This record gives sequence, structure tokens and C-alpha cells, in this order.
Amino acid sequence: MTRDEFESHLVPLVERLAAALRAPEFDPAPAAEVGAALVKAHCTDPETLPLILGAVDAHLLAYCPPGDGVRTPEEARARCAGLQHAVAAGFAGALRERTLAEQEALSRAALAAQAETERALHTSEARFRAVFEGAAIGVGIADVEGRIMDVNDALTQMFGSLAHEVTGRNVGEMVHPDDAPGIWGLYRELVRGDRDFYRIEKPYYRSDGSVLWTDLTVSLLRDAHGRPQYQLALMEDITERRLLHERLRYEATHDALTGLPNRTLFFEALDRALDTAGGGPARFGLCYLDLDGFKAVNDSLGHAVGDRLLVAVADRLRSCVTAPEQLVARLGGDEFVALLTGPSAPSDATALARRMLAALAEPVRLEGRDLSVRASIGIVDGAAGGRDAAEVLRSADITMYRAKAAGGNRYELADADCDARAIARHSLTNGLPAALENGEFFIEYQPLVRLTDGSVRGAEALVRWLHPVHGVLGPDQFIPLAESTGLIVPLGRWVLEEAARQARAWRSEGKCRAPMRVNVNLSPSQLRYPSLVAETVAVLENAGLPPSALCLEVTENALIGADEEELRPLRQLADMGVDIALDDFGTGYSNLSYLRRLPVSTLKLDRSFTRGMQCSPADPVDVKIVEGIVSLAHTLDLSVTVEGVETGTQAEHLRGLGCDTAQGWYYARPGPPERLCASASADASP
Repeated sequence: MTRDEFESHLVPLVERLAAALRAPEFDPAPAAEVGAALVKAHCTDPETLPLILGAVDAHLLAYCPPGDGVRTPEEARARCAGLQHAVAAGFAGALRERTLAEQEALSRAALAAQAETERALHTSEARFRAVFEGAAIGVGIADVEGRIMDVNDALTQMFGSLAHEVTGRNVGEMVHPDDAPGIWGLYRELVRGDRDFYRIEKPYYRSDGSVLWTDLTVSLLRDAHGRPQYQLALMEDITERRLLHERLRYEATHDALTGLPNRTLFFEALDRALDTAGGGPARFGLCYLDLDGFKAVNDSLGHAVGDRLLVAVADRLRSCVTAPEQLVARLGGDEFVALLTGPSAPSDATALARRMLAALAEPVRLEGRDLSVRASIGIVDGAAGGRDAAEVLRSADITMYRAKAAGGNRYELADADCDARAIARHSLTNGLPAALENGEFFIEYQPLVRLTDGSVRGAEALVRWLHPVHGVLGPDQFIPLAESTGLIVPLGRWVLEEAARQARAWRSEGKCRAPMRVNVNLSPSQLRYPSLVAETVAVLENAGLPPSALCLEVTENALIGADEEELRPLRQLADMGVDIALDDFGTGYSNLSYLRRLPVSTLKLDRSFTRGMQCSPADPVDVKIVEGIVSLAHTLDLSVTVEGVETGTQAEHLRGLGCDTAQGWYYARPGPPERLCASASADASP
């Protein structure tokens, strides 16, 4: 084939690779067909495949840039690598099929020659020698004692020796440390006549000390009486293919960016560490590391700087490994993991975590600036067995997030109770959407009592979850989960609608002394919800309630520090006549001067300020604090409600200090709506 003919054959193949690279949905199959086409074109010299792969790696992206379907350079490089792998796999598969065909033809010819020998020795010998000498694969003949009697030129070239250096040797001497388990057992079965052939990949030492990998097929030749007489070995040199396989295996099990073992290799090692039945180590330790604030680096400095930072982090973590049984891998993103095995693995894991944090303490200098690196580490250790890899990694992940929650740049040890609580929280979080859809939430009401005359002024709506497994759950068990998932907005809307409907029912029934006001809690997410005002107005109109029948409670921490834009929805509602209460007052910054600009009409004093008044004599410090807050609130024309009133003595103290309303178990526990108007407020008066 001339150069022009060869180039005209290659151009369509390159176009197929370019088309696969640009395809919207990446499919490496055309690249495998390209590899097979190269074999069909007889491009099978040992140096051919590495040269082709090198050309693809160096020039495909440069001369055939990907289209719009490829979003990032990293994706383009991954596609290019995938195409190389597919070309190599298709090449190797086609070459193997051709070689197997040659082997099969040669084996048939050898057996035919043996049979012909019995009929016409001279003719069969000539035919066999022709096949023997002309074969492209190595052929050797030995007796059943293992003495090598004859080899062809192809085999001597494989070993880099002369024929007389191979003949005369014994097969049993050709042992290699990487021999597959059981290979010599197969050999002994063959020479005994218990099997007719075996096939296996076997390494040999060449005369220069290098390693020759072969695809070896050994067949037993019997005499006319069926007794073992000779063994015929057919060898294909698969050294290049083996090296290619090892390269592909390395790329499949190592992170392209950092060179560290990747998720695949890590899980293989973790499965071995946990497999006590397979003779794995008795104990293990695992450190799960996640960088603190890495997203800010990518967002502010770009992903290129982020990648260089990850490489620097990987180098430092790699330097922390001090023993062969310790493995550091990158799971993806900014997550790294270290695995230790052996009797001292639990204590070694803690020591390794300390070394990792110390190694990351020094800033990394990139782009002319020093970047500080902080990390949170979760440590899981213990005896192998009883837990699978997914459970161990989940525990490490939960523990790592505990370290983040504790401030980061530290490590935490796994705790079964903490894991169970985190799993339970996750289960509750997953069940929230269905719970709202299935009507598992209900509302209890706790009366708000006017301290001057003991009458019921209103009620606070408190949502509960009737969980099908855990029973009734209080808001502290699921409201933070709803807040974190965004479900708090539809849940809060449902609570507001139900509370407004109930307030309308109280007014319609006329069983209460005075029109009842209902208090509904608003979360920070609801405050930021754009349709808060419109939906609140719609709820009031649909229920037929005046705005004064509703009080929205907002925690102090949600309002203190809010700017005018954030306060605008509350100010609009307050201007309409909706009361706004500052809940849990005193638990935040308690910046009293800030109250002047907040659109609130009520302060709900946190129970921590009044516990000292439950008995006589009252705590003088608590008395002075409450007295000062009440005085300031009244000066600002704000009413004061006290939470957590539990005794008559406490209620008497609060009445004497000028508090306006109170709620707590002394008056009534939260309960169903029909019980509210039946609360004998007069009897509750001390």
C-alpha cells in the first residue's frame, strides 16, 4: 500500500473519530470500529498502536475541536481518552480474533499432520515442518518429561535467544513470580494425560531479563495407543497488549487530575479490607476529607485555579502516607479519602488525620496569592466484617459533616448514635413532601391569656406531624428540615390557611367571649418568599377575616440586622392591620434601640428570662430584666407576651411587672381547637 493509498484509508477513520468527539451524546463504539479497521488494513506491527494512540492524544483535539455539545475542556479530554481506549480495545479485539484464527488453523494443521504421519510419515513431516517454521506465532515441542525438543524461529525471536539456547531446557524451569495460581497444576494434569489441553496467559523472562507475556496454549499429543507422548505449545506475544491493558487499567482506576487512586480503586481496596471471609485484614481505619469553602475558590478565582489547588492538596495528602497498607484516593470534587488496614489501623487513622490537617495548614501559593486550605475529616474505624462499603462510607460522610458543623478544620470520630440520628433526619426529610400531600400534619392551639383579667385573647397555631412510624412529632423535629429543603413555604402556607379557617370558625360559632386572634409562626425562608404579602391577603380574604385577626410571629434572629428591603413585606402587612410579633425576644442580639425601626407590635419574651419567677421569692435579676424590657416596650407602644408560664406565682409576678399576655402550661397545653374556647380563663387567674 502506497503512502497516498494509506492516507486515503486513514482519512475516513479520522473523520469517524472527529464525529464521535463532537456528537451530542458521546458513544465510543465508532472508535472501536476504527481500531478493528486498522487491523484489517494490516497495521499490526508492535509499534503501530502506541504511535496511533499518541497521534490521537496529541492532535485530535487540536485539529478536530469539539462542538457546542461539549461544555468543558475537561469533558473534551475525557471524550478523547474514551476514544483512545475504544480504539485500543477494538484494535486488540480484532488482532486477537485474527491470532485465534491463526492458532486454530495451526492446531488443525498440526493434528492433521500427526494423523498423516501414521499413514505417510515422509509427507506429514514435510507438511508439519512447513507449518512449524512458517507460523507467525511461537511453536515449541517438548516430551512429557518437560524437555524442550524443538522450537520455531518465531518463538526464539520472542525470547530474544537462539534456538539452541531454548532447546534442551526443561519446561519446569521456566517459572515466573507472576504465574497465575494453579498453572503448574494444569501442567501436571496434562502430562499425566488427565487433560488434553489448557490455555492461560503466562509471563517468561527473556534472555535480557525483560518480561515476555504470552497467550499460551498447550496441547497433549498421544501415541497410537493413546498414551501421552509430546506436548505442543503455541505462544502469542501479548506483551504490548498487556502493557496497554495495564495502562488502561491505570487510567480507569486513577484520577486524571491528581494522579491519585480514584473511586473505583478505592472501593476495590475497601471491599478487600472488609472481606474477612476472603482473608482480609481484621481491622481498618478510614478518613473521609472534604475541603472547607472550596466552592468559593472556584466561584471567585475560576475552575483552573481550583484544579491547581486540588493538585497541590493531593500532593500534600500523598506525602502523609507512611506505610504500604495506607491508601489515599480522590472520590471526586474536593472529596478525598484515606484507607488504612492492619491491627493498629484505628489509632493510625487518627494520627493520619492529624498529619493531613497539619500538611494543609500552610497556605498554597497560586496566581501570586496565598490560599489558605481548611478541611473537615470524618474518621471511621473498627473490625472488618458486619458492615459493607456503602455503610462505612455513609458513616464517614455523616461524621465529616459533624466536623464541618463544629466549625471545620478538624476531625471527628464516628459515633453510632450520631449516625442513627442523621439517618433518621434524612428519613424524615425524604418523607416531608409525601406527608404534606397525604395530610399527615395537623395543628394544635395554645391559648394566649390576658394577664389583667385572665381572658383568652387568642391562640398560637402550633403544627404537628402525625408520622406513620414515629407518631406525633413536634415542630423542633421537622421544621428545620423543612426549612433546609424549601418545603417550609408550602407547609407554612397550609398552616396559615388552616389557622385562618379555624379563626373564622371560632368567630362564626360565637362560643368565645371575644373575637379570637390567631398567631402563626413565619420562618426566615417565608420572609424571603416573594409572594408572602399577596398570599397572606388572599388567605384572609378567602377566610373572611379582618387583618387584625392575624398575628405573624417572627424570631428575633430573623429580623435583627434585616435591611429595609427585607422588612418591606412585614411593613406592608403591618400597615394593613396584621400584628407582627417579635418571637423569642432576648435570645438574639437584643439590640433594644433597633426595635424603633421594626414593624412589630408585640414582643414575645423568651421563657429563659422568667424561670426565676416560678417560685417565691423571685430572682431579683430576672425581675429587673423583665421590668426594664416591659418599660421600654410600653414606651415604644409595644405589648409584651411571655412564653412558658408554668406556675401561678410566675403569672402573678408577670402581672405585677405589667406584662400584657402570657401562654404556657399553667393556662393550657397545646390542644385541639374545640378545647380553646372551653379554657376557663377566669379559673386560671391566680
